[in-house]
Amino acid sequence: MMERPPILVVSGLVKRFGSLEVLKGIDLTAQRGEVVSVIGPSGTGKSTLAAAIMGNPAYQVTQGEILLDGEDVLEMEVDERARAGLFLAVQYPSEIPGVTNAEFMRAAINSRRDDNNKMGVREFIKKLDEKMALLDMPEEMAERYLNEGFSGGEKKRNEILQCLMIEPSFAILDEIDSGLDIDALKVVSKGVNAMRGEGFGSLIITHYQRLLNYITPDVVHIMMEGRVVMTGDAELAKRLEAEGYKGISEELGLHYDEKA
Repeated sequence: MMERPPILVVSGLVKRFGSLEVLKGIDLTAQRGEVVSVIGPSGTGKSTLAAAIMGNPAYQVTQGEILLDGEDVLEMEVDERARAGLFLAVQYPSEIPGVTNAEFMRAAINSRRDDNNKMGVREFIKKLDEKMALLDMPEEMAERYLNEGFSGGEKKRNEILQCLMIEPSFAILDEIDSGLDIDALKVVSKGVNAMRGEGFGSLIITHYQRLLNYITPDVVHIMMEGRVVMTGDAELAKRLEAEGYKGISEELGLHYDEKA
């Protein structure tokens, strides 16, 4: 039996904006069932990495390769990447007036299914009720227009709800903990942990180690100055919390401005 490839492979990824090189040869691999974390200070290229993987047209890759389940995603448009199993949860999701939360999610689910396998209304509502209960979300959230008038915490929960409903093979969670109080952080973490399993991989991008107190990563990459500078397991995140970026940067001979 042939061994299946890693769910995500990023090789030699470079992104330049004019003469400014933001990503400087990023390499990372995520196996099935793994939670991989990229943690680093602001301005180091973490969100650029997320946008490049997902295919944001403003972040076209300058050089390198991205494989999802062995397939080259750089040849795919954003919607094709989503149908192939990629999902991106962002800090500031767009508001879509006139489209309810429920309508959006059912359309997203069925866009990845064959015509003879569309999710029916009854099945959808049953699943939606279960996932909203898991995230302590009131039922009326389903009928509100997508992200319109949502608080920051509601938007973050809603991004996780979409992920739970759509069931992508690989999710990128970009600063999903930003601005959350401790109770909301625990709820969001509960949702992410509920997705863990052999058929699902994820890349958690964060500035702060605190999220990783609730979602234990299998692999931790510290990213600084546009590159991965250190890799380890969950203990590396704890070390970062103790020493800070300044301690890590001094060890590696890198410049780090704490005020940045």
